[in-house]
Amino acid sequence: MLTLLNLKTSSWFRSGVCLLTLTIALAGIGGCRSGSRGAERLAEDSSAAQDLNSNLTFNNITLEQADEQGKRLWQVEAEQATYSSDQKIAQVTNPDGELYQDGELAFRVKAQRGEVRQDGERILLKGQIVATDVKSGAILRGDELVWTPEDNVLVVRNNLRGTHPQFRATAREARVYNRERYMELEGQVVATTQDPNLRLNAEKMVWRIDDEKVNSDRPIQVERLNGQQVTDRANGNQADVDLETKIVQLRQNAQLVTVDPPLQVNSNLLVWNLANETVTSEQPVTIVQRQQQVTATADRGRMDLERRIAYLTANVRAVAQRNRSQLSADSLTWNVSTEQVNAEGNVVYQQADPPLTSRGPRAVGRLQNQTIVVSGGRVVTEIIPDQADLNQLAPERAN
Repeated sequence: MLTLLNLKTSSWFRSGVCLLTLTIALAGIGGCRSGSRGAERLAEDSSAAQDLNSNLTFNNITLEQADEQGKRLWQVEAEQATYSSDQKIAQVTNPDGELYQDGELAFRVKAQRGEVRQDGERILLKGQIVATDVKSGAILRGDELVWTPEDNVLVVRNNLRGTHPQFRATAREARVYNRERYMELEGQVVATTQDPNLRLNAEKMVWRIDDEKVNSDRPIQVERLNGQQVTDRANGNQADVDLETKIVQLRQNAQLVTVDPPLQVNSNLLVWNLANETVTSEQPVTIVQRQQQVTATADRGRMDLERRIAYLTANVRAVAQRNRSQLSADSLTWNVSTEQVNAEGNVVYQQADPPLTSRGPRAVGRLQNQTIVVSGGRVVTEIIPDQADLNQLAPERAN
């Protein structure tokens, strides 16, 4: 195994060429002094030496690079290394190496071929890339790898696949920042997590490896899976997913759609607690029960998905689309399973058939079949007669 430090391989080689040239020259002078033959031999041998210098190749070689303080930047073993004519770039075959950050081993890498620069500023590997993050055990596979120690970034791109005990992803490109311990994924990103069992889709996302968090400032879809079946689906323009606490926070045009119960929750801020089976919002929120065709809105709300109960506060309004009955109040508790609502504070209930408006402190009942009872304190009920009934009463009054 031949080991070259800092790629300074040319000094001994240049000396050999000089000695060869000098020997050739002396032989030409001490020979038969045939001008043409000596000149031809000198030209041929000089050309051969030039060709040798431009095709410097080593087999079973180890290349290393250190920074100005002597800390190792990288070490690469290769079956073969071929240097450029200026000996500043080495083309390597089947490289197998280690990449260092601040003198400590950060990544192990393998590839089919690669390019190593003498200044140590960049390593480029291509073909069947395998890069392993030593600290987390995350493995990245792709078609191309670029390592720039000065920028503190490892890039793996094209046909990217990433695996980790907790996190798996496919994307066009991954950029790993080892000091900060996060990975940027970009280009049709699809990621799955083990616990909780989620599938994430976005154009770009950031995986904070040690913190077990995933962030995206682009439109993102988060699906909860039971095996391969989607049970709940959430969307938002931005999202933060905390895998440790199992909390998903969605912002801007956020929506959560659940299969059981069949609900749709919309807001500009949704906090989905997967462990507690709740979704909350401190901003205006809309909840739609798709089967019952009931819609409720409020300034704030919380949905207990396990118990199937919604708790709405401030400027609450619930509407049943089928019979056009509606209820407004300061707060509302809505049991989605039993279809019962309990309203408190400044309650107003209205229905279309027969036309009726009732006001009071409290109300309980079901909007779907118009069995709302308003109670407590002073209750005022207004019954609006049908126009046909009024027309019948008019002649009777005239008589």
